[in-house]
Amino acid sequence: MSDDTLFHRLLDVVENDIVPLTAGGVATGSRVFGAAALRRSDLSLVLAGTNHAAFSPLWHGEIYTIKLFFELQGHPDPEDCIFLASHQPCCMCASALAWSGFREIYYLFDYERTRDEFNMPHDAAMNREIFGCDEPRAKNSYFEWKSLCAMINKLSDPASARARIDKLAAIYARLARTVVDKESRALRV
Repeated sequence: MSDDTLFHRLLDVVENDIVPLTAGGVATGSRVFGAAALRRSDLSLVLAGTNHAAFSPLWHGEIYTIKLFFELQGHPDPEDCIFLASHQPCCMCASALAWSGFREIYYLFDYERTRDEFNMPHDAAMNREIFGCDEPRAKNSYFEWKSLCAMINKLSDPASARARIDKLAAIYARLARTVVDKESRALRV
C-alpha cells in the first residue's frame, strides 16, 4: 500500500472515529488522547477508543483501546494490526503497547506539540524524570512507531496533508482548552 493511502486512511480514522469519542470523553472530564486498531491487510477499523481518565487515571486512550481490543471475541492478532494513537504514547502506554504485541504504531502529535499546543507537558517530563530519556526509541525489539507528521514530505500532495493535520490540530487544541479550563475551575473551588 502506498504512503498516501496509509496516511489518509489513518487521518480518516482520527477524524471520523477517534475525535467523536474523544469529544464525548472530554465532556465527561477525560483528556484528549485516543487510539484505534486497524487490520494491516485492508486498513479496516477493528475498533477505536478514547481516554477515560475521569474514571481512572490509568485509562489513557491507548490503554483503554488495548483493553477493548482484547475483550473483543475473535480479535485479530495484534501483529496483524496497525495501532494508531492521536498523540505520541506516554511511557505507560508505550510499555502497554510493547506488552500487548502491537508491532506497528503510528501517532499524530508528538510530545513537543502535545506540550506546546495542547498545554499537556507531562509525557515528555515523565520520560525524562523516570526513564532519563526524551522519548523511547522509535524502533526497538517490541515495536516501531512512526509520526504521521513526519510522513508529509513523502506524500504526493504535502500541502493537502498539512492542511488536514492543521484542521485536526485546531480540533484537538479546542478540546484541550476545554480540559485545561475544567481543571482550572476545579482547582479554584
